[in-house]
Amino acid sequence: MARCAGSTSLDTEVENYPGFPAGDLTGYLDSAIDKERRRHMREHGRHGISGPELMELMRRQAINFGTRVITDDIVSVDFTRRPFRLNLRSGETVEAEAVIVATGARANYLGLPSEENFKNHGVTACAVCDGALPRYRNQPLVVVGGGDSAVEEATYLTKYASKVHLVHRRDELRASKIMAERATSNPKIEIVWNHGIDEVLGDSKTGVTGVRLKSTVDDSTHDRAATGMFLAIGHTPNTAFLGEQLELTAKKYVKWTVPFRTNTSVEGVFAAGDVADDYYRQAVTAAGTGCMAALDAERWLAHAGHG
Repeated sequence: MARCAGSTSLDTEVENYPGFPAGDLTGYLDSAIDKERRRHMREHGRHGISGPELMELMRRQAINFGTRVITDDIVSVDFTRRPFRLNLRSGETVEAEAVIVATGARANYLGLPSEENFKNHGVTACAVCDGALPRYRNQPLVVVGGGDSAVEEATYLTKYASKVHLVHRRDELRASKIMAERATSNPKIEIVWNHGIDEVLGDSKTGVTGVRLKSTVDDSTHDRAATGMFLAIGHTPNTAFLGEQLELTAKKYVKWTVPFRTNTSVEGVFAAGDVADDYYRQAVTAAGTGCMAALDAERWLAHAGHG
């Protein structure tokens, strides 16, 4: 059985995964993770476990139970033959009787160089994941977008921020009427109409300190102070490498074909995490469906006579 594994290893701090409260976990991490791999990781931040640390702990636990880890990219698959063939970027091929696709979904970003510079240092795409972090508490924040997700993000952030600037390129929100009313009636949300992000401002020590807004009407610009910018302009599932060999939803997420199961349109192929979930998109829910997919795959293998 092979797993096409995605990654949440880009997050600097993870506070929405149970069991790892804020505090000094240095001793535990040093004892649980190989020294060589630990040496290449950033110093523990002590505000909670980081994404790379959490992924490394999960990797170590899997290895302890006999999992063989291949670090490579799968560039294409062949689900038309058995055993399935997974083609790696290195040129090698892995064969498997069952596959779990867990390649996740990537948040859509604006593509600005300054935005890239401050990813995970004030630029993020998940308010629920990061909104409670110390750098955002009682500070002005920016949310980019105009749909239901953007309003949900902005509304959630009002629990922590001193002010939320909801930046939208048009003069009317794309969100549903109820959600739009929620935004306009919240005294902590200011909607910045007809503007986009021209540049993310900040420095290497502090991270994000503000944004430069550019009018979509007359090209004028002005700066606004903020310690964080949250993108809410959608996600793109990492399914292109599948070559449309699995049935996808209209949004290109892998479709579960059996209610309450992780089965896909190809027998013996299962999907877990954000690659099949455009609603929850949380580390803990992804881990839960990962467990479901592993059980589904194990039982399928046993039933097919491969166990």
